[in-house]
Amino acid sequence: MLKAFDANTAARALRLARETLQIEADAITALHARLATDTSVGAAIALLLNCKGRVVVSGIGKSGHIARKIAATLASTGTPALFVHPAEAAHGDLGMVTPDDAFIAISYSGESAELMAILPVVKRMGSTLISMTGKPNSSLAQLADVHLDVSVAKEACTLNLAPTASTTVTLALGDALAVALLDLRGFKEDDFARSHPGGALGRRLLTHVRDVMRSGDAVPAVPADALLTAALLEITQKGMGMTAIVDAEHRPLGVFTDGDLRRMIEKVQDFSKVVIRDVMHANPRSIAPEKLAVDAVAVMEQFRINQMLVVDADGKLVGALHIHDLTRAKVI
Repeated sequence: MLKAFDANTAARALRLARETLQIEADAITALHARLATDTSVGAAIALLLNCKGRVVVSGIGKSGHIARKIAATLASTGTPALFVHPAEAAHGDLGMVTPDDAFIAISYSGESAELMAILPVVKRMGSTLISMTGKPNSSLAQLADVHLDVSVAKEACTLNLAPTASTTVTLALGDALAVALLDLRGFKEDDFARSHPGGALGRRLLTHVRDVMRSGDAVPAVPADALLTAALLEITQKGMGMTAIVDAEHRPLGVFTDGDLRRMIEKVQDFSKVVIRDVMHANPRSIAPEKLAVDAVAVMEQFRINQMLVVDADGKLVGALHIHDLTRAKVI
């Protein structure tokens, strides 16, 4: 029968939630202090850094979920890695493992039958074995080339049974390994973006101006001696809210925007004889096509403009950008 969620029950639930966070925080703090004198993490990092193959991470149950996450983090930060389920490995998936690989086996007890069934084979084929357990004297710890101690004083579970603090510590240590390797490999933002092309960071770091700019006939442009009426027609037809004014070599001399037109209405009565060079904004903002699209966003935001010209190395107009183009490309 469910208990009524009254004020007393709510207070108890909040207290337990806070205690859980404190127990797990204390466990990570203890691990942090332990690493000050424990050389095993440095040894593990060296083995992983020098691994000629991939890093294979394995575990079962809650440790298996943590192993999957560690493998995913390693793979996305420059260390080729994959997860192998130990039970499936015993039925053929062990063929994924090669002598050049490093094998990280995760089991808090260090006695998981599924892991212990395959690890002698892993060792015989010549793979390096790194264990992560809470029992330094366990069978798994003794079999490993390097053992990483993820022991905790107690689990956050009120029964001290469900893996909670121990899985948190294991996950945190996995992150620590990945970050250390990331730095040692010289892994940069561009590398991260290449492994995350579908994400927001990937779009920001891999999308160039040339990928989103309007080009060819879609770029509004008129010669400097064109009448304002011709420029307005170009603005209307191209739908960018502006037109570039170019010289005979197609180099931009200025721009004229919808906003400029609205401001002119108050001062000019007859538009039919106005030459565009006389009312354009000279020295317009521009960007090179090979620049990142995010750089264009920064310029637009800095100068509060919605359009920008794109010019090549010779200073010739090759494209145009509207803020909506960047929005559609999800750069913004």
